[in-house]
Amino acid sequence: MAKLYLQFNAVLYLLFVLWCTVKREQTAAASGYMTLSNSGWCEYLVIYGGLQLGLAAFYGYTAYHPPYHWIALLFSILIYSAIALYRIGFAWAYWPVSKLTIYIAALEILLLIGALIIFAYTPEIQR
Repeated sequence: MAKLYLQFNAVLYLLFVLWCTVKREQTAAASGYMTLSNSGWCEYLVIYGGLQLGLAAFYGYTAYHPPYHWIALLFSILIYSAIALYRIGFAWAYWPVSKLTIYIAALEILLLIGALIIFAYTPEIQR
């Protein structure tokens, strides 16, 4: 189960990398970025491309190395907790927000719940 969860994260981040890189104007606008300077585009692509590519590589690597499943799940719990907390708090503070923001929040919360369940109830995970 852990392997499948980690593979899903890897594929998901890889799809986001491709989508945000190839359709950068569309994804930036859908995320609420109105106009970006060259520096802004650079930063957008570094975070929505480079960081997510690194996350895809991390999840892909750990998916195929069972001794690392526990740390990848723990990382997921920590990162998705922080992201969900910020996204919910700031969505509430800046309401109304776009549908994309709501959909991404729901996905992140589901990923958090999945990591929590797998981490807590999978005895074969090496810790």
